Amino acid sequence: MATSNGKASLEKTNHKLRIALADDDPTVRDVMGRMLDQLGHQVVTQAENGRQLLETCRTCRPDLIIADIQMPDMDGLEAVEAVYEQIPTPVILVTGYTDPEFIERAQNSHVLAYLVKPIKIAELEPAIALASRRFQEFQTLREETADLKKALADRKIIERAKGIMMKHLNIDEQEAFRRLQKIASSKNQKLIDIANTILTAAEALNG
Repeated sequence: MATSNGKASLEKTNHKLRIALADDDPTVRDVMGRMLDQLGHQVVTQAENGRQLLETCRTCRPDLIIADIQMPDMDGLEAVEAVYEQIPTPVILVTGYTDPEFIERAQNSHVLAYLVKPIKIAELEPAIALASRRFQEFQTLREETADLKKALADRKIIERAKGIMMKHLNIDEQEAFRRLQKIASSKNQKLIDIANTILTAAEALNG
């Protein structure tokens, strides 16, 4: 799990997204909506709690969900998990504080990026780009395994392998995943197998 910083801050989405926005604070929804409008995206639905988010996403089918973690009735994580079971959608979760328990829950879910309040517009677009790209990566991974729990576990390993490649090759996350795909294709192996090989090699080098 990562916020949008470093090289990722240079990323931009190159097309307009239909976004579902959920927060129990109407002021936050208004501010976020104006930010998204400035970035060229469209807020197709707003929800004040998790259950409302689930209901509206069934009909509007957004390209991306941005949801606060703490909402009444059903929290953000529960809501986006329920949405994903019906409509696989990239998710950004918003939190008012950095909570280790929240981060752990998010890492074991479909959340692909998170933002800490107060949100700045300079952080929002990179997070959208990051979540959109990681969603595509996860869909690629899902093609290798029909087991959702295994795919989520494999994603963690692949994220670690990408981190090693980024550090040692001085490349960004997108390029690291592209190279993983290229190696997997050339060796006719799965992404997870290549990622495990990288982790094993790194552990051996580190003693």
